[in-house]
Amino acid sequence: MKTKFIINPISGLGENKFIELAIKKYVDKDKFLYDIMYTKEKGHAKKIAEKCIEEKYDLIIVGGGDGTINEVISEIIFKNVVFGIIPIGSGNGLALHYKYKDPIKCIKKLNNSYIKNIDSGIINNYPFVNVSGIGFDAHIANLFSKSKKRGLFNYIKLIFQEINYKAKKYTINYEDDTQEIDALLIAAANGSQYGNHLKISPKSKTDSGYLDYIIVEDMPKWNILYFLFLMAIGKIESSKFVTRIRCEEMTINTNKNYLHLDGEPIELEGEIKMKIIPKSLKIFLPNE
Repeated sequence: MKTKFIINPISGLGENKFIELAIKKYVDKDKFLYDIMYTKEKGHAKKIAEKCIEEKYDLIIVGGGDGTINEVISEIIFKNVVFGIIPIGSGNGLALHYKYKDPIKCIKKLNNSYIKNIDSGIINNYPFVNVSGIGFDAHIANLFSKSKKRGLFNYIKLIFQEINYKAKKYTINYEDDTQEIDALLIAAANGSQYGNHLKISPKSKTDSGYLDYIIVEDMPKWNILYFLFLMAIGKIESSKFVTRIRCEEMTINTNKNYLHLDGEPIELEGEIKMKIIPKSLKIFLPNE
Protein backbone atom coordinates (compact mmCIF):
# COMPACT_ATOMS: atom_id res chain seq x y z
CA MET A 1 0.00 0.00 0.00
CA LYS A 2 1.27 3.45 -0.87
CA THR A 3 1.31 5.03 2.57
CA LYS A 4 1.91 8.46 4.02
CA PHE A 5 2.73 8.95 7.70
CA ILE A 6 1.72 12.44 8.81
CA ILE A 7 3.23 13.24 12.20
CA ASN A 8 2.42 16.29 14.27
CA PRO A 9 5.69 16.95 16.15
CA ILE A 10 4.04 19.13 18.80
CA SER A 11 1.04 16.87 19.58
CA GLY A 12 0.61 15.97 23.22
CA LEU A 13 3.79 16.76 25.12
CA GLY A 14 5.67 17.42 21.88
CA GLU A 15 8.25 14.65 22.29
CA ASN A 16 7.43 12.59 19.21
CA LYS A 17 10.71 11.90 17.41
CA PHE A 18 10.56 8.31 18.70
CA ILE A 19 7.60 7.70 16.37
CA GLU A 20 9.72 7.83 13.21
CA LEU A 21 12.25 5.43 14.75
CA ALA A 22 9.45 2.99 15.63
CA ILE A 23 7.97 3.23 12.12
CA LYS A 24 11.32 2.38 10.55
CA LYS A 25 11.85 -0.48 12.99
CA TYR A 26 8.44 -2.17 12.97
CA VAL A 27 6.53 -1.35 9.75
CA ASP A 28 6.73 -4.11 7.13
CA LYS A 29 8.33 -2.55 4.05
CA ASP A 30 6.99 -5.35 1.86
CA LYS A 31 3.42 -4.36 2.74
CA PHE A 32 3.80 -0.59 2.93
CA LEU A 33 5.59 1.67 0.48
CA TYR A 34 5.77 4.59 2.86
CA ASP A 35 7.21 8.01 3.46
CA ILE A 36 6.99 10.33 6.47
CA MET A 37 6.10 14.01 6.69
CA TYR A 38 5.97 16.29 9.73
CA THR A 39 3.40 19.05 10.02
CA LYS A 40 4.82 22.55 10.33
CA GLU A 41 1.76 24.54 11.36
CA LYS A 42 -1.98 24.36 11.98
CA GLY A 43 -3.73 23.31 8.78
CA HIS A 44 -0.64 21.64 7.28
CA ALA A 45 -1.99 18.09 7.75
CA LYS A 46 -5.02 19.08 5.66
CA LYS A 47 -2.76 20.25 2.83
CA ILE A 48 -0.67 17.08 2.98
CA ALA A 49 -3.83 14.93 2.83
CA GLU A 50 -5.05 16.89 -0.19
CA LYS A 51 -1.73 16.21 -1.91
CA CYS A 52 -1.97 12.52 -1.01
CA ILE A 53 -5.26 12.28 -2.90
CA GLU A 54 -3.66 13.87 -5.97
CA GLU A 55 -0.72 11.46 -5.77
CA LYS A 56 -3.01 8.43 -5.31
CA TYR A 57 -1.94 7.29 -1.87
CA ASP A 58 -3.87 4.32 -0.49
CA LEU A 59 -3.35 4.98 3.22
CA ILE A 60 -2.65 7.94 5.49
CA ILE A 61 -1.51 7.17 9.03
CA VAL A 62 -1.96 10.15 11.36
CA GLY A 63 0.47 10.54 14.24
CA GLY A 64 -1.25 13.18 16.34
CA GLY A 65 -4.39 13.98 18.27
CA ASP A 66 -8.01 14.55 17.32
CA GLY A 67 -7.28 17.96 15.78
CA THR A 68 -4.71 16.53 13.37
CA ILE A 69 -7.04 13.64 12.54
CA ASN A 70 -9.81 16.13 11.80
CA GLU A 71 -7.62 17.98 9.32
CA VAL A 72 -6.96 14.74 7.43
CA ILE A 73 -10.49 13.33 7.42
CA SER A 74 -11.88 16.65 6.19
CA GLU A 75 -10.04 15.97 2.91
CA ILE A 76 -10.67 12.23 2.48
CA ILE A 77 -14.42 11.93 3.11
CA PHE A 78 -15.91 9.81 0.30
CA LYS A 79 -12.43 9.43 -1.20
CA ASN A 80 -10.75 6.10 -1.85
CA VAL A 81 -8.14 6.77 0.83
CA VAL A 82 -7.93 4.96 4.18
CA PHE A 83 -6.75 6.60 7.40
CA GLY A 84 -5.17 5.12 10.51
CA ILE A 85 -4.13 6.47 13.89
CA ILE A 86 -1.00 6.64 16.01
CA PRO A 87 -2.22 8.25 19.27
CA ILE A 88 0.22 10.93 20.39
CA GLY A 89 -2.20 13.78 21.13
CA SER A 90 -3.13 15.34 24.45
CA GLY A 91 -6.57 13.68 24.59
CA ASN A 92 -6.72 11.02 21.83
CA GLY A 93 -10.51 10.77 21.94
CA LEU A 94 -11.01 8.80 18.71
CA ALA A 95 -8.02 6.57 19.41
CA LEU A 96 -9.29 5.72 22.89
CA HIS A 97 -12.74 5.03 21.43
CA TYR A 98 -11.02 2.20 19.55
CA LYS A 99 -9.01 1.31 22.68
CA TYR A 100 -5.74 2.61 21.21
CA LYS A 101 -3.41 3.69 24.01
CA ASP A 102 0.20 2.82 23.28
CA PRO A 103 1.54 4.42 20.07
CA ILE A 104 4.30 1.81 19.66
CA LYS A 105 1.79 -1.05 19.85
CA CYS A 106 -0.36 0.75 17.27
CA ILE A 107 2.61 0.94 14.91
CA LYS A 108 3.37 -2.76 15.37
CA LYS A 109 -0.28 -3.68 14.66
CA LEU A 110 -0.29 -1.87 11.32
CA ASN A 111 1.20 -4.99 9.75
CA ASN A 112 -1.95 -6.95 10.60
CA SER A 113 -4.87 -4.58 10.08
CA TYR A 114 -8.06 -4.36 8.05
CA ILE A 115 -10.21 -1.62 6.51
CA LYS A 116 -13.58 -0.69 8.01
CA ASN A 117 -16.18 1.78 6.75
CA ILE A 118 -17.30 4.27 9.39
CA ASP A 119 -19.52 7.34 9.64
CA SER A 120 -18.56 10.97 9.98
CA GLY A 121 -20.55 14.00 11.07
CA ILE A 122 -20.91 17.41 9.56
CA ILE A 123 -21.77 20.81 11.05
CA ASN A 124 -22.59 23.49 8.48
CA ASN A 125 -20.29 21.79 5.94
CA TYR A 126 -17.46 21.33 8.48
CA PRO A 127 -16.75 17.60 9.00
CA PHE A 128 -15.83 15.75 12.17
CA VAL A 129 -15.31 12.11 13.06
CA ASN A 130 -15.36 11.87 16.86
CA VAL A 131 -17.20 14.40 19.05
CA SER A 132 -18.20 18.00 18.40
CA GLY A 133 -20.44 20.37 20.29
CA ILE A 134 -21.61 23.75 21.42
CA GLY A 135 -21.59 25.38 24.85
CA PHE A 136 -19.28 24.69 27.77
CA ASP A 137 -17.19 22.04 26.01
CA ALA A 138 -16.56 24.44 23.10
CA HIS A 139 -15.68 27.18 25.61
CA ILE A 140 -13.11 24.90 27.28
CA ALA A 141 -11.78 23.74 23.89
CA ASN A 142 -11.16 27.35 22.95
CA LEU A 143 -9.28 28.08 26.18
CA PHE A 144 -7.34 24.81 25.97
CA SER A 145 -6.24 25.57 22.40
CA LYS A 146 -4.65 28.81 23.63
CA SER A 147 -2.92 27.20 26.59
CA LYS A 148 0.72 26.13 26.41
CA LYS A 149 0.05 23.41 28.98
CA ARG A 150 -1.50 20.13 27.78
CA GLY A 151 -2.74 16.95 29.41
CA LEU A 152 -5.72 15.86 31.51
CA PHE A 153 -4.70 17.78 34.64
CA ASN A 154 -4.68 21.11 32.82
CA TYR A 155 -7.95 20.27 31.05
CA ILE A 156 -9.65 19.59 34.41
CA LYS A 157 -8.02 22.69 35.87
CA LEU A 158 -9.64 24.81 33.13
CA ILE A 159 -13.04 23.28 33.88
CA PHE A 160 -12.86 24.38 37.51
CA GLN A 161 -11.48 27.79 36.61
CA GLU A 162 -14.58 28.30 34.45
CA ILE A 163 -16.99 26.82 36.97
CA ASN A 164 -19.25 29.89 36.86
CA TYR A 165 -20.08 29.38 33.19
CA LYS A 166 -23.83 29.92 32.73
CA ALA A 167 -26.19 27.66 30.82
CA LYS A 168 -27.34 29.09 27.47
CA LYS A 169 -30.72 29.05 25.72
CA TYR A 170 -31.01 26.83 22.64
CA THR A 171 -33.83 25.99 20.25
CA ILE A 172 -33.34 22.49 18.85
CA ASN A 173 -35.25 20.78 16.06
CA TYR A 174 -35.07 17.09 15.17
CA GLU A 175 -37.51 14.63 13.60
CA ASP A 176 -40.26 17.31 13.41
CA ASP A 177 -39.92 18.04 17.14
CA THR A 178 -38.92 21.51 18.36
CA GLN A 179 -37.76 22.23 21.90
CA GLU A 180 -36.47 25.27 23.73
CA ILE A 181 -33.89 24.28 26.33
CA ASP A 182 -31.36 25.69 28.77
CA ALA A 183 -28.14 23.70 28.57
CA LEU A 184 -24.52 23.82 29.60
CA LEU A 185 -23.63 22.02 26.41
CA ILE A 186 -24.94 19.99 23.50
CA ALA A 187 -22.48 17.40 22.22
CA ALA A 188 -22.85 15.65 18.86
CA ALA A 189 -21.18 12.29 19.32
CA ASN A 190 -20.06 9.86 16.64
CA GLY A 191 -17.36 8.46 18.91
CA SER A 192 -17.75 7.92 22.63
CA GLN A 193 -15.40 10.33 24.36
CA TYR A 194 -13.66 13.68 24.37
CA GLY A 195 -10.38 12.02 25.25
CA ASN A 196 -8.45 11.12 28.40
CA HIS A 197 -11.20 8.51 29.04
CA LEU A 198 -13.85 11.21 29.63
CA LYS A 199 -16.82 9.50 27.96
CA ILE A 200 -19.49 11.99 26.97
CA SER A 201 -21.45 9.35 25.02
CA PRO A 202 -20.46 5.81 26.06
CA LYS A 203 -23.04 4.11 23.82
CA SER A 204 -21.94 5.80 20.61
CA LYS A 205 -20.58 3.72 17.73
CA THR A 206 -18.85 5.11 14.67
CA ASP A 207 -20.85 2.92 12.28
CA SER A 208 -24.36 3.29 13.75
CA GLY A 209 -25.76 5.61 11.07
CA TYR A 210 -26.81 8.09 13.79
CA LEU A 211 -25.35 10.81 15.96
CA ASP A 212 -25.96 10.81 19.69
CA TYR A 213 -26.81 14.32 20.90
CA ILE A 214 -25.93 14.63 24.57
CA ILE A 215 -27.66 17.53 26.31
CA VAL A 216 -26.20 18.49 29.68
CA GLU A 217 -28.36 20.78 31.81
CA ASP A 218 -27.12 23.22 34.41
CA MET A 219 -26.17 21.60 37.72
CA PRO A 220 -25.05 22.63 41.21
CA LYS A 221 -21.37 23.45 41.35
CA TRP A 222 -20.78 20.80 43.98
CA ASN A 223 -22.01 18.16 41.51
CA ILE A 224 -19.38 18.83 38.84
CA LEU A 225 -16.67 16.61 40.34
CA TYR A 226 -19.13 13.71 40.60
CA PHE A 227 -20.24 14.39 37.01
CA LEU A 228 -16.62 14.10 35.82
CA PHE A 229 -16.36 10.84 37.75
CA LEU A 230 -19.44 9.52 35.90
CA MET A 231 -17.81 10.46 32.61
CA ALA A 232 -14.62 8.64 33.56
CA ILE A 233 -16.46 5.40 34.37
CA GLY A 234 -18.83 5.63 31.39
CA LYS A 235 -22.01 6.19 33.44
CA ILE A 236 -22.92 9.73 32.40
CA GLU A 237 -26.49 8.79 31.48
CA SER A 238 -27.23 7.89 35.09
CA SER A 239 -27.13 11.64 35.81
CA LYS A 240 -30.49 13.41 35.96
CA PHE A 241 -28.85 16.36 34.23
CA VAL A 242 -28.22 14.41 31.01
CA THR A 243 -30.51 13.66 28.08
CA ARG A 244 -29.47 11.62 25.04
CA ILE A 245 -31.22 12.04 21.69
CA ARG A 246 -30.25 9.65 18.89
CA CYS A 247 -31.13 10.83 15.41
CA GLU A 248 -29.63 11.53 12.00
CA GLU A 249 -29.91 15.31 12.01
CA MET A 250 -30.49 18.22 14.38
CA THR A 251 -30.65 21.99 13.90
CA ILE A 252 -29.75 24.39 16.72
CA ASN A 253 -30.44 28.08 17.05
CA THR A 254 -28.78 30.24 19.69
CA ASN A 255 -27.23 33.67 19.99
CA LYS A 256 -23.64 32.50 20.53
CA ASN A 257 -22.35 30.04 17.95
CA TYR A 258 -19.04 28.98 19.49
CA LEU A 259 -18.47 25.29 18.72
CA HIS A 260 -15.70 22.75 18.53
CA LEU A 261 -14.99 20.14 15.87
CA ASP A 262 -13.14 17.16 17.35
CA GLY A 263 -11.85 19.51 20.05
CA GLU A 264 -10.84 22.33 17.70
CA PRO A 265 -12.71 25.60 18.37
CA ILE A 266 -14.68 27.32 15.62
CA GLU A 267 -17.20 30.17 15.41
CA LEU A 268 -20.13 29.89 12.97
CA GLU A 269 -22.90 32.24 11.95
CA GLY A 270 -26.63 31.59 11.70
CA GLU A 271 -28.46 28.31 12.17
CA ILE A 272 -26.35 25.30 13.11
CA LYS A 273 -27.08 22.10 11.19
CA MET A 274 -25.58 18.87 12.48
CA LYS A 275 -26.01 15.55 10.68
CA ILE A 276 -24.49 12.13 10.18
CA ILE A 277 -22.78 11.08 6.94
CA PRO A 278 -23.00 7.26 6.93
CA LYS A 279 -20.09 5.13 5.74
CA SER A 280 -18.17 8.15 4.48
CA LEU A 281 -14.71 7.22 5.81
CA LYS A 282 -12.43 4.19 5.72
CA ILE A 283 -10.33 3.48 8.82
CA PHE A 284 -7.41 1.07 9.25
CA LEU A 285 -8.00 -1.04 12.35
CA PRO A 286 -5.91 -3.86 13.84
CA ASN A 287 -7.05 -7.46 13.69
CA GLU A 288 -7.39 -8.41 17.34
